[in-house]
Amino acid sequence: DVVILCHHILCDGLSLAYLARDLLVHLGDPARDVAPLPDPIPIDSDNVPEGVSVNPVARFVIGRMNRKWAAEKVVFDQEDYRALHRAYWMRYQHHVLCVELAEAQTTALVERCRRSGVTVNSALAAAFVAAQSIVQGEKPYHPSVGVAASLRDRLPRPPGEAMGFYAGLVRLKYRYQGGRSFWDNARRFHHAVRPLLTDKELLQEPLLWCSLDPSILEAINFKKLGGLVQAGASRNQKLAAFSARDDVVLSILKRDRMESLDRITMGTAVTNLTRLDFPRAYGPLALDRLILKPGGAFPLANVNLVLGAVTCAAKLSLILEFVEDNVDSKTMEEIRDRALALLLGEKDPSLP
Repeated sequence: DVVILCHHILCDGLSLAYLARDLLVHLGDPARDVAPLPDPIPIDSDNVPEGVSVNPVARFVIGRMNRKWAAEKVVFDQEDYRALHRAYWMRYQHHVLCVELAEAQTTALVERCRRSGVTVNSALAAAFVAAQSIVQGEKPYHPSVGVAASLRDRLPRPPGEAMGFYAGLVRLKYRYQGGRSFWDNARRFHHAVRPLLTDKELLQEPLLWCSLDPSILEAINFKKLGGLVQAGASRNQKLAAFSARDDVVLSILKRDRMESLDRITMGTAVTNLTRLDFPRAYGPLALDRLILKPGGAFPLANVNLVLGAVTCAAKLSLILEFVEDNVDSKTMEEIRDRALALLLGEKDPSLP
């Protein structure tokens, strides 16, 4: 096994997939010359599709936020981050369940999705939203779904396979309807999410962050998690005080209803690297499968289930990530089994 770990603020999942492939190339041929990649081209106002911009009202509000933050800015250092890191992992333990579909199962699922007029991504999202509603009963957060998508091919100066953060997220409301077949529900989800996957929707938030003072983005986790740093721990006084302060950073979190760790704001977050046509053979080595554990841009306490998916070597692999504050492991195993039954077992009655 080769395990690659990278902070999500540095790169997206595709970056690590490309890195894994390149590592295999050189592990299979140790004498091969290493050609450095060019510096990645970032997403900024000069590298977005035509017609995508921050509207004047938002630009005015952001300017006011930046000016207010300049007067109250708090600067954080590496020791602050270490204190926050220790406090978070003392409080939360992430759990993962792995699903490894065989090649035949993957092929059958892809064919079933094609015949039903949906993508594998839409089917996965619909199945896990459905499974949570069925197993847990209807919860207010179940209809809130986030779907990630790559921005690489949408940029005027595409980064290609460079390492960097080139991913966006769209949010939608989707409620599973038990009186309909699963594949009918999957089509409903597909028709709801497809119109959202536009340049404007996916790049709006990255552009807003490009306009904000970057230290505001850095401060968000300290605002959200600073209260976890226990009395007597390193930097407790600084971080606890900042966490409790009413300021620009808190207003941003309140806008997204993300200021509290006690509120689940999203039922399902889906990251799917889709199908990667990597070679299977690398000298004496053979690639069996890739597995993606996506992590997230915010604490897992605010999400009931994060689903990471990737198809490589003709096999679909899934990771279900969660915290037991929200759902216990036994319940999540039932959710996993119910979702797989929907994906692999239920025939669409509208098809021959």
